[in-house]
Amino acid sequence: MSSCARCGKEISVARRVSRGETCPHCGAWLHSCVNCRFYSPGRHNDCMESEAELVCDKEASNFCDFFAFADSRIADLKTGRTSPEDRKKKARDAFDKLFGDS
Repeated sequence: MSSCARCGKEISVARRVSRGETCPHCGAWLHSCVNCRFYSPGRHNDCMESEAELVCDKEASNFCDFFAFADSRIADLKTGRTSPEDRKKKARDAFDKLFGDS
């Protein structure tokens, strides 16, 4: 299963994603670097595909021929993204640590 890089919600992708497709949940572009399995922040052009052309806006729709929608587990590891529940728990834990349990 794949998920949107912006909202994190799962998206069923059974075919090639076209350049104009957007996330049904948040409207983000799906055919973008941040949703690609080759996206790798810190590498040259932030991409593991050495033949890919530079894309300046990694969240915008692009024409890259190498685009392949990333598996959500791999994308989460690369971007450090966590689920909304994990973020909520982390925020609650930080609050409790700062102000103590009441």
